[in-house]
Amino acid sequence: MTAATLRPGAAAPASGPGRAGFHRLLRSEWTKIWSVRSTAWTLAILVILGIGLDILIVGVSVAHWNTLGAANRQIFAAKGVFGPGLIFAQLPVSVLGVLVITSEYTTGMIRSSLLAVPRRIPMLAAKAAVFGAVAFVAGELLAFVSFPIAQAIIGSRVPESLGDPATLRAAAGAGLYLAVIGLFSFAAGVVVRHTPAAITAVVVIFVVLDDLTQLIPGTVGKHITAYMPANAGILITYVHQQANNLLSPWQGFGVFCLWTALLLAAAAFLLARRDA
Repeated sequence: MTAATLRPGAAAPASGPGRAGFHRLLRSEWTKIWSVRSTAWTLAILVILGIGLDILIVGVSVAHWNTLGAANRQIFAAKGVFGPGLIFAQLPVSVLGVLVITSEYTTGMIRSSLLAVPRRIPMLAAKAAVFGAVAFVAGELLAFVSFPIAQAIIGSRVPESLGDPATLRAAAGAGLYLAVIGLFSFAAGVVVRHTPAAITAVVVIFVVLDDLTQLIPGTVGKHITAYMPANAGILITYVHQQANNLLSPWQGFGVFCLWTALLLAAAAFLLARRDA
């Protein structure tokens, strides 16, 4: 058998989408994620209601500041004025992270995606990269828009400034935290492939298990609680480390990233092995 040769001037065959052209995958996933109306609506709810919730809770707290307990004042000092909106934002970003992938399984679009990109891992990486970037920007909008408004309301009661490295890190950490929590939910969606079941699994991990671990007595219970995904990850958004925190903000975020990386690895393994 003789090797095939190209005639002079003939075009070289196009590279496979998994080998070259990852930017095309990113562009395709970018178009795909914004073609679904739920994306824009969910992100709008996340940012607008998150900012509104921050302002509302800060305003109510200021109105009752003299009767506010020392513990509640300490929470404001530790978590910053954008804390309430961030806690709310976890839910919509988790739901959207699940829907990014499970909606394709529900509609059958995943078969078209895998037909267009036979190498599944690059497709998964492109989806994760695009959604992670979108969630990060939404988190930064929430933090950096709500902070100056809420800080103007609370004033000198909680003296914070974005010029302070700890405050700036906490504000930037809001986007990082929401991006990783979104990717965790996305990976759960890949593993489960069913929207209600995946959302339930995420809620169980982030809420139920976190609460249950607090019932474990002694030092063992404290360490298990500290290393749970949400408990560890949210430390990156705290302006000041609290005395009972076993992990620093960056250590906690690192633990959360490790949990997410392990789940994404499991998702990639299952996606490569299972039928669409």
